[in-house]
Amino acid sequence: MALDYDDRTDFDNADRGFIATIDPMVIRNATGEIVFDLSGYGYLDEQCPATVNPSLFRQAQLVRKNGLYKVTDGIYQIRGFDLSNMTLVEGDIGVIVIDPLISAECAAAGLALYREHRGERPVTGVIYTHSHGDHFGGVYGVLPDGRGDVPILAPEGFMAEAVSENVYAGNAMNRRGTYMYGYALPVSAEGQVSAGLGIRGSSGSIGLIPPTIDITHTGQQETLDGVPIVFQVTPGTEAPAEMNFHFPRHRALCLAENATHNLHNVLTLRGAQIRDPRAWSQYIDEAIELFCAETDVAFASHHWPTWGKDAIDDFLVVQRDLYMYMHDQTLRMLNAGLTGPEIAEEFELPPRLADSWSAQGYYGSINHNVKAIYQRYLGWFDGHPSSLWQHPPRAQASRYVEAFGGIDVVLTKGKQYAEKGDLRFAAELLKHAVFADPDNADAAGVLADVFTRLGYGSENATWRGFYLTGAKELRSGIAPTPVSTSTGMADALSVEQLFDTIAIRVNGPRARHDSFRIDWDFTDLEHTLRLSLSNGALIRTKNPRTLAKVDLTITLTKPQLLGVLAGNGLEGLQHTGDPNVLTRLFDILDTPDPTFPIVTP
Repeated sequence: MALDYDDRTDFDNADRGFIATIDPMVIRNATGEIVFDLSGYGYLDEQCPATVNPSLFRQAQLVRKNGLYKVTDGIYQIRGFDLSNMTLVEGDIGVIVIDPLISAECAAAGLALYREHRGERPVTGVIYTHSHGDHFGGVYGVLPDGRGDVPILAPEGFMAEAVSENVYAGNAMNRRGTYMYGYALPVSAEGQVSAGLGIRGSSGSIGLIPPTIDITHTGQQETLDGVPIVFQVTPGTEAPAEMNFHFPRHRALCLAENATHNLHNVLTLRGAQIRDPRAWSQYIDEAIELFCAETDVAFASHHWPTWGKDAIDDFLVVQRDLYMYMHDQTLRMLNAGLTGPEIAEEFELPPRLADSWSAQGYYGSINHNVKAIYQRYLGWFDGHPSSLWQHPPRAQASRYVEAFGGIDVVLTKGKQYAEKGDLRFAAELLKHAVFADPDNADAAGVLADVFTRLGYGSENATWRGFYLTGAKELRSGIAPTPVSTSTGMADALSVEQLFDTIAIRVNGPRARHDSFRIDWDFTDLEHTLRLSLSNGALIRTKNPRTLAKVDLTITLTKPQLLGVLAGNGLEGLQHTGDPNVLTRLFDILDTPDPTFPIVTP
């Protein structure tokens, strides 16, 4: 790999069109609490220190750039106000907002900066490019009174995927996201440097207003506030529901998160559905065919735009080839009998890709992406019989420590491997020491030192986040998870989805000897949902036709359901049957721990 640090093209493009920013770059919520703060990143103005990988340091310098930028006539971006970008397209009357960031406070601050320089234009349309929280969570910052008559566009399947990713597995994803994004780390050359995809995420108010118009097929055309837009649906790429779109009048192409200035994730470290790099590559190729001849600027929901047809073609070809090469070569080696870790160890990109800045692993990595592709096709099992029935981590650790001759021997060996520079095996050995003896401060301290060294050397921002957060927790304990994507989304969920969030909290062993049925008659939705507890599973039936004994019937509206789920009981609600059944339901629900341990048992 021969990266050209003298190439300043990305810096020129990241600065191009700059209009203004806010100073200091600190965004607060209504009570004065800081939700986004770039004031600690001054160290990026200095020379790269030994505690940061030089390539990641360069990326951090680029993604720290912030403010209002002109992309082309009529199209502006707010960059560096959150992990993602917010794009603003001027229409006949107002402005169309694309991807209103993670939190309402940051989106409102970005819109205010735009209006300060472009006038008090109303928001006349919103577009969600895809179903990840950093592309819709701040919608109430641009539509504070709700949707009204403003059209909101999203790819077909958006709501189902947004709920699946941000709510159903939200607790585990948020906990792992604390590691991935380094939320608990100080902003410093020894701590959080960037997220690779952006400088960092915000911690403000998150919400969701459901879309009003589904984009269902490639070639679909819609006009918002006089602006014609041509869409390309790209399901199964960076998100299960995602889309690119073209502005023919502006000769501008929005690439959502399908083509950014780094290698992206096939399987993000916080957890998600495994993405399809083959489809991803094919949709990038389709975008080249559909739009590039009529495009002078390409922009995305992260990073900076690319201007000029030749530069756009080159950028998209690198991105296209990157995902297809990963896919095909992983399959080639998989079919030769190699396992995921073996493929990851042997994998090499061809020179044109390896030497491209836009193919570097600041957010995704070759190492964990090829393991994800292996998992996509063959699952978790590596084919070796010994992998079928392994002990869980703590039981496995105690046996490893015993086999080595005790905790002192494992610690000595771990230190020796670390001193020799084999940090990877040192981490593996010392992990067993910590899990076998969680109260051993020496084991925790040595493993923390190893994680710190691994973090300092990592080009990948999310790997750095995991290593350094793991080290921090080994030294000082678990810090609270600062961000919850799922908590602000309840209003937008359907009643079916709300009941699904209850069902996944049922403690099966505690519920297996109970059974009951509750009918929920929704007067505003004109249908009934029956919840049946059966063999420890909570079954949801819409408009049940089977006659059965119902223990409790509740007549209510969806807003009243939110109150019941919030713990308000049945006060003021019409109901028949045994109200204690509701108590029995809540008694079998677990409350997930948002700070469950990761580097300790």
